Amino acid sequence: MSSMRVAIVAGESSGDALGAALIDALRARVPDMRVLGVAGPKMRAAGCEPLADAHELAVMGLFEVLPHLPRLLRLRARLLRDIAALAPDVFIGVDYQQFNLGLARGLKARGFATVQYVSPQVWAWRQGRVRTIGRAFDLVLCLLPFEPAFYREHAVAAQFVGHPLADQIPLQPDRHAARAALGLAPGTTVLALLPGSRVSEVRRLAGPFLRAAAQLAQHRPGLTILAPMAAPAARRQFERAQSALGLALPLRLLDGQARTALTAADVALVASGTATLEALLCRCPMVAAYRVGAVTALLLRTLRLVRLPYFALPNLLAGEPLAPEFLQEAVRPEPMAQALQQLLDDAPHRAYLEQRFQSIHESLRQDGAALAAAAVLQLLRARTGRDWGIEHSDRGSR
Repeated sequence: MSSMRVAIVAGESSGDALGAALIDALRARVPDMRVLGVAGPKMRAAGCEPLADAHELAVMGLFEVLPHLPRLLRLRARLLRDIAALAPDVFIGVDYQQFNLGLARGLKARGFATVQYVSPQVWAWRQGRVRTIGRAFDLVLCLLPFEPAFYREHAVAAQFVGHPLADQIPLQPDRHAARAALGLAPGTTVLALLPGSRVSEVRRLAGPFLRAAAQLAQHRPGLTILAPMAAPAARRQFERAQSALGLALPLRLLDGQARTALTAADVALVASGTATLEALLCRCPMVAAYRVGAVTALLLRTLRLVRLPYFALPNLLAGEPLAPEFLQEAVRPEPMAQALQQLLDDAPHRAYLEQRFQSIHESLRQDGAALAAAAVLQLLRARTGRDWGIEHSDRGSR
């Protein structure tokens, strides 16, 4: 009997980490499994044979992708040929749905099982895409608990498997240890600034974030500001913004260490995205902000592509505004500084946030890689009757 063959494609560092954890969980059930695909360093370390490097796909945005489109289309066509020649038992796209959707559609048309790990935010904008997703994927593995219900409404198979960050971050983050690791005195008031992981995000948010921090510092003598930078390019962009403003701030730039900074901080000003969820899991009250390019904003508004009561993940998960939100023109220093000040001053509200953050953390903590592996194996059993590792996968039936 031949060993199981898996093709897997991830396009960013977060997808590389997710893919590596999934490979490990699958290999625990099917030790002789062979894996090939588009991989970063973590997936390669987990035993994925690279057909291409994940950094080749690291292009984001509605318009930023256009200059790279010919290259990406050539790469996708090559991968479609290579993966089809491998004849995998299953293709798994990890996040990066813009690229994986077309690839999965071609592979499914050739009769291969297809899975998307991390749901596109189709419930948030351009909901009509759900039909395309259903035609491309046999199963969508969701990180957020409200996503499967949306897919069920459109007859698309989907399963909630939990969020990997909730598995990685302790249910009781050690604030004292985080502060000690950063050399912070116990009584220091700490603000964390996280203006995004991509240069375009930092370019749009660094200025308003720094000015809001300066206003807060005027009302909070002794304030310490931590700014963990996701990458060297993001740090350079942030430093340019800081230099242009000429503000004298009690600011410490960090390379990485976002989780440590959020655990140590009393409050955070965060670019909307995964970082807001990380702040929640680190029990850090936050203000969320986001800006997109002017053309993208006009398109979204004109076509009414976004239909959500909130945009920050903590608010979407809670169904209530746990984090004050500032979007587009509302991203201004004064109201953001006031929102941060209010979070620092309102002790009863902070206690409420602590309780709600804890509850959400528990709901997302599902041993996600194991559940995802179980769901993949159950899909294959349903399609082929073969029981690869199913005896270890009973949790997948949740």
